[in-house]
Amino acid sequence: MKPTLFLIAFLAFQVSFSQSITGPELLNKAIKYHDPNGNWEQFNSQFIVTMETPNSSNRESNIQINIPHEYFQVKETRDTTQTTYTIDKTKCRTSIKDSVAGKRTPCEMAKRYKNYYTYLYGLPMKLKDPGTHISETVEKQSFKGKEYLVLEAKYDEAVGSDVWYFYFDPSTYAMEIYQFYKGDRNGKGKDTGEYILLTEEATIQDIKMPKNRAWYYNKDDKYLGTDKLKSN
Repeated sequence: MKPTLFLIAFLAFQVSFSQSITGPELLNKAIKYHDPNGNWEQFNSQFIVTMETPNSSNRESNIQINIPHEYFQVKETRDTTQTTYTIDKTKCRTSIKDSVAGKRTPCEMAKRYKNYYTYLYGLPMKLKDPGTHISETVEKQSFKGKEYLVLEAKYDEAVGSDVWYFYFDPSTYAMEIYQFYKGDRNGKGKDTGEYILLTEEATIQDIKMPKNRAWYYNKDDKYLGTDKLKSN
């Protein structure tokens, strides 16, 4: 009887803990895991991300982020084509002269890349940015057979309209999945957005970053591609 009673008590503690921890507390614990020395605000490093997508050649991106100097650069290579985007404080330089991706100008694309890479590789620290609203309530959810503590984040309209969910290991607080919807996931937004599975870790400037990020549609689990990180 004693082992059974112990197990019941342990499970009750786990449930109670997940219900009592707040969103901001969970975020702080996750940041402590990923950036234990608080290095993100002084981050200055380079790394390479190779994007692998079905039925397409790989795209290799050599990325430089210097947060104190407000500097960002990405050099993309796909097949024999190389493209460079640079943001130096408020100045923009690119190797593209014409509008790309429809109506976006080259400098709009440069800003888009800066926001994209600094956000995804700066998580979960970037959830402290102004305009981000963290839910006080932490949910406990199962995803692909594993239990997670789940944090919801919404944003000011000027920042973004998607609703994001971040899945953390309940024992280590490592971030293992993130997911976004274009609206309420239980309403009109339920068939929108994507989820991203994070596997393995690469440590850059003492920050634990996801080594592999595999992207899927929420609607039908269709595989979209994988970003693979390696330090330069």
